Amino acid sequence: MKIDRKLPLKDAWVIWFIMGVVMLNYPFLHIFNKNILIFGIPLTILYFFIGWPVSIFVIYLFSIYMGNESEPGNNSNSQKNDSLEGSL
Repeated sequence: MKIDRKLPLKDAWVIWFIMGVVMLNYPFLHIFNKNILIFGIPLTILYFFIGWPVSIFVIYLFSIYMGNESEPGNNSNSQKNDSLEGSL
């Protein structure tokens, strides 16, 4: 018997949203608000310029996954539709 332990997509969205909000609040901004330059760029600016593309990439991955879930040939959707048709 195979146990499916994947995190549901809706729960994953909520987790990533909360993580994004936390990353843009006081504790994390205070950690990166130092007078340190990396390649001539302040650490806070570098934090934003790296964090923003990473968050966009995560949203891109979620959208690809959702697109694959909604394709008509997907087994999980076709099995659900077959079981619904049989019960009618």
